[in-house]
Amino acid sequence: MILKRDDAEIYYEVRGTGPDVVLVHPFPSCGEFWAPVAERLEARFRLVIPDLRGHGRSGAGEGSATMRKHAQDLAALCDETGVGRAAFVGCSIGGYVLFEFWREFRQRVQALVLCDTKAGADTDEAKANRLRAADDVLLKGPETVIDGMMEKLLGESTRRNRLDVARAARQTMARSTAQGIAAVQRGMAERPDSTSTLMTIDVPVLVAGGEEDTLAPREELEKMARGIRGAELKMVAQAGHYAPFEQAEEVARMVRQFLEKNAGRA
Repeated sequence: MILKRDDAEIYYEVRGTGPDVVLVHPFPSCGEFWAPVAERLEARFRLVIPDLRGHGRSGAGEGSATMRKHAQDLAALCDETGVGRAAFVGCSIGGYVLFEFWREFRQRVQALVLCDTKAGADTDEAKANRLRAADDVLLKGPETVIDGMMEKLLGESTRRNRLDVARAARQTMARSTAQGIAAVQRGMAERPDSTSTLMTIDVPVLVAGGEEDTLAPREELEKMARGIRGAELKMVAQAGHYAPFEQAEEVARMVRQFLEKNAGRA
């Protein structure tokens, strides 16, 4: 299905029945990232799964794909699909988007799962690297750039022992365009520091991540969990930055357990 925004078309799917849960994928993947988890949740929950702007089948829109644009897209998607108040699950950039969504639309948030993400903004060096990457993808094309990212996106165990999972994860990025990747990299470089936002979050929160994640390592997740009152922290063995895809059964189990306690309540 397609949600028409002023400057972009946002692709999304709705699966299952029950309390509403919105699943927000990582960069540079798309909503297909959640398929192995969704098939384990859809019997209990109604899942709204977008391709963020600049990813998958969604357009990039004009200029940088900022966190504010993503958050406003999510709010419009909630209106489109009849979601009032829901649980939101975000991985990587999905977490960045949900921090902005919380600042602007917290009345719509019933619970949060923040996976393989971090609250801090990019350092000056990291911002410069993102802007260079945005330029590079326009010159070299998406395939070369994505292939160069795989070592950071997947845990060592997955890359060494589960080549089928690694190939499937790479396939979720197959629709990425150079223009989309560039717009998203520039938007992430502009994202604000969300550290001060943590103390304002007053809904149930699960922080989760892969034990082998080098982009959002355990110390980042622990710091984030400490900043949110009452947050739970769970680590996923033999997984990296794409933990929900690498260890779908385990992540679905912990997410379902959390959602059954905290989603759909009055």
